[in-house]
Amino acid sequence: MQDARNTPTPLTAQHNKAALDEARLVTETGVAARVAHLIDPVLKQLGFRLVRARLLQQNGQILQIMAERPDGTITIEDCEEISQAVSPELDVSDLITSEYRLEISSPGVDRPLVRVSDFVRAVDHEARIELTQPIENGRKRFRGLIRALEGEGDNVFLTLERTDARPDEKTLVTLPLRHLDEAKLMLTEALIRQSLRAGKLQQTEHPEQTQTPEESERPRRGPGRFRTDAKTKAKPLTPAGIQRSFKKGGGPTKPRAANSEGE
Repeated sequence: MQDARNTPTPLTAQHNKAALDEARLVTETGVAARVAHLIDPVLKQLGFRLVRARLLQQNGQILQIMAERPDGTITIEDCEEISQAVSPELDVSDLITSEYRLEISSPGVDRPLVRVSDFVRAVDHEARIELTQPIENGRKRFRGLIRALEGEGDNVFLTLERTDARPDEKTLVTLPLRHLDEAKLMLTEALIRQSLRAGKLQQTEHPEQTQTPEESERPRRGPGRFRTDAKTKAKPLTPAGIQRSFKKGGGPTKPRAANSEGE
């Protein structure tokens, strides 16, 4: 049985590679599938893994690429690095013949669950899950609290405590993840609190965000108190749900914040 309530440990190089190579349970179709196949090795080479690729129609065509590091984090600089790496590949392949805008995004707080490790980290949180085929009770759409995962490889089963069960239905159900069609976390207070705690922990683990000796020596009053050193300026972390947008064939446009990925 796998449980996500244990304190996470830093990824070693071997574990990091294994996490990068972890297969997704859900994949794209059509043009989005070809895009995912093209950019996946590029992302892995940079140390990121693909969450999802989608083509959206919102004030023009948008290619949205969700990516993250194996530990689930991503910074604004990471988004820019990904854009600079995948843009030439997309231009050469010409998979999308019409004009589009490339959007690099974090998975968000209410993120899609596309790998077994995503479900492991989501234990005790509420999720909406849809299977490709119904299980014995004839249902294939469920909503409830992720309680446990058992099995390995293609035979991983999820125990879900349903919050949408009728009085005459079982509360606990076992779902085969090999038949997963779509899954995402629900935006709850518990999930938001965990996300805020993780953000604070990440801030403390980034030494570039701590005060340097030069900064501590700056005067509190008078000339020089507002001076900043570009070398030691902290890199802003991307909160869940922040997106970076770039136009095909041009320089970066002004980044914009997005709402969480709730649909």
